[in-house]
Amino acid sequence: MRLELPPQMKLVHETVIPIRWGDMDAMGHVNNTIHFRYMETARLEWIYQACGAGSMSSQGPLMVNGFCNYRRQLEHPGDVLVKTFVANPGRSSFDSFHTIARTDLPGEIWADGGATLVWTDHAAKKSAPMPDWFRALLV
Repeated sequence: MRLELPPQMKLVHETVIPIRWGDMDAMGHVNNTIHFRYMETARLEWIYQACGAGSMSSQGPLMVNGFCNYRRQLEHPGDVLVKTFVANPGRSSFDSFHTIARTDLPGEIWADGGATLVWTDHAAKKSAPMPDWFRALLV
């Protein structure tokens, strides 16, 4: 199945994550919730590398929705390559997209998904305008 992603998106990060035995469920494949963990791990690695973990204590991106398309069943053992893309920066929000592929079968997408993130003032618990330094990472 061919993956159609927005043409304006930007590749910002790649990471390899091992498929753990405990990631599988009773059906013998990686549980659907684990795909969200793989995407979360990749997204947070990118944000922490780009911004520094400490700089996100008072403001930062907060996920407001997420989705995943399961294309093939992942199974242990193996490693997955998760690529993170960003697109559509607005005043306070942007979209992230992820592809999940097995490292031993490059080029085959096993799952894809994404999330909308909103720049948030953590103390006020409200959205806030995205700082220019962060917006520059998205374009």
